Formats: sequence, C-alpha cells, structure tokens
Amino acid sequence: MPTPTPTAAAARLVCTILAGGAGTRFWPLSRRDTPKQLLTFFDDRTLLRATSERVAPLCPPPRQFVVTAARLTDAVQRELPDVPPAHVLAEPVPRNTLPCMALAAHAAQTVDPDAILCLLPADHWIADADAFRAALATAAAHADAGHLVTLGVQPTQPEMGYGWIERGGVVAPDVFAVERFVEKPDLARAVAYLQGGRHLWNAGVFVVRADRALAALARHQPAWSAALAPLRGLPPGSPAWLAVVELAYQTCPAISIDHGLAEHEADIAVVRLDAGWSDVGTWQSLLGLRAADAANVVRGEVVAIDCADSVLVSAGPLVAAVGLRGVAVVATRDAVLVLPVERSQDVRAVVDELVRRGRLDLT
Repeated sequence: MPTPTPTAAAARLVCTILAGGAGTRFWPLSRRDTPKQLLTFFDDRTLLRATSERVAPLCPPPRQFVVTAARLTDAVQRELPDVPPAHVLAEPVPRNTLPCMALAAHAAQTVDPDAILCLLPADHWIADADAFRAALATAAAHADAGHLVTLGVQPTQPEMGYGWIERGGVVAPDVFAVERFVEKPDLARAVAYLQGGRHLWNAGVFVVRADRALAALARHQPAWSAALAPLRGLPPGSPAWLAVVELAYQTCPAISIDHGLAEHEADIAVVRLDAGWSDVGTWQSLLGLRAADAANVVRGEVVAIDCADSVLVSAGPLVAAVGLRGVAVVATRDAVLVLPVERSQDVRAVVDELVRRGRLDLT
C-alpha cells in the first residue's frame, strides 16, 4: 500500500497540546495558577494560544485537545474559546507525558476513528509557522505508514539543556530513522554532537496513529494501558471519563513518552525541523529571540540606560536599570528576581526554597 501524501494524512490529524507544566524557571512571572504557557512573551498572545493558532490551518480547534492540570481548565478554556470545553482534559495530578499520550489517543478516536495523533508542548516558540506545519504534514504521512514519528530540531549550538536524537539512515528527504535518544549531554558531548552532524535536538513533538499509540502503550506500559482502557468510547470529560482518569492517576507511576515508550520502540522516524524553534526554557533563552537591533529584552514599564544583553521585565513597579550587562531583573507586585542571565537555570532553586519556607503564596 503506498504511503499517503502529506496532505491526505494531515487531514486526519488530531492535535493535543500538552499544557500541564509549571514553568518554574520563569518565576516570579510564572506562578502555580499562571504557568509559562499562560504568559505572553512576544506579542499579545500567550504561548498556549500561539501553539493552538499555529496548528489550526492543519488541525482546526474542533480537532484539538488540551491536557492540563485540573486547576487550569477554566483558564485554558478562556484562552482557547474555539476549542470545545470537553476537549480540555484535566489531570488530577502530574504524571509526566506518557499518560497524556494515552488520554490523547483515546480522546482522538472519539473525533476520528482513524486519527493520527499529534502531541505538542504548549510553551514553545516557532519563527516559521509554515515550515513547522510542513514538517507536521510530513510526519503525519510517515505516521500513517506505521512509524512513531518525532520532530528533531536542526541544532545551532552545543546545547546542554536539551535532549538530543541520534539519527540513523535516510527514510525520505529530511526524514531519518532514529538510532537512539540521548539525555542532556555535558559540554564536550554537545560540541561533538553539533560538529558530527548526526544529532538533532529533541523538540518533544510526537506524531503517531492513535491505534498504534495505544498498542505500543499495551506492550511497554501495561499498567497504564489497563488502567485507562475503560476510556475507550467514553465521551472525553464526562463523569465516567473523569472517574477512570482519577483512579488511574492515583495508582500508576509518572513516566515520560521518551522513557516509557519511544526508547523501547524500533520503528521510529525523525523529521528534521528547521523553523526557528525555541523551547523558551529560561529567562536567558529570551535573549536569543530578541530583534536583531535590540540590546536587551524589555517588557513592561522599564527605563534602561547603558544596558546590554539583559532581560528587564516589569509586571508591577517601574524597573530602572543602569549599566547592566548580562543581568535579568524581573519585578512583579510581590517579588523581584535579580540574577546573571547565565544562572537562569537556577531560578528553580528559588522556588524550591520558597516552598521550604512555606511561602506557597509566592509560588
């Protein structure tokens, strides 16, 4: 049977946006009830809305689902009014990404029995939306042929904060077999990966037929498969659906798609993505996304004098900065963060310390 064209396969896409993360590295702007995906960084759209709108030409809102924390469902529905409310799937507690795939696969089959499932993080930034959609359409065609497909970003630097994908043989133009998934490397290995040309950044995007996803779940994660099997045929978001999810999330362990499924599958393909991608992971990452003529990243009421390569954000009082180089200053009505931008990964330690002190009102 010939492989379907990308256009034909893409018509069966059902996209699920993964929007349950906390985004603690963007504290103090990001909080428990306003995580990173509900923040605006580049225009008046949240990262969540930008993700939904980016895929809408391929997968319109009635064919979109969102998996998020139960406490965020109302906020998500307000942000995405064209996505049916029943398509906002609540998780009672976080259990990483593999159960999200399972929920999404069951839900997708209620929209289209032959659904090709696409899983998308809610909080990434893409400069070239057309190139991104073209990569998804290519991924859909190869998923329809039976592959588990992921997107691999063409790397531009020896990034230690990302997972990497080692590609194998050529399947089609810009499509490769996956040799292996690689955890976040040290600097020496990251440099070697960049120079070797055989590695791509792991973007955390997966495309797979919904039936194949559920079959793989049964093979590799039978506890999750059995716990969520009663979802088959249930209306998403119905009381019966919620009861099954509640029990499964109480009894099954947290595990990612990468560790729980992808690393155990042999037939995996990666589509190379070159679309100006960023995971928008830290305050420092914003510097790489600023306009070419911008000395700093500035948001809110800020006075910056003789500053360079700094992130200056106010969501409350006026921020005045003089002579700063490579510093992040982020002010809200109740907290101020100041740190060298190269220490942006350490913001999470601040949140941990606030929790230790019992200051949950600031997290």
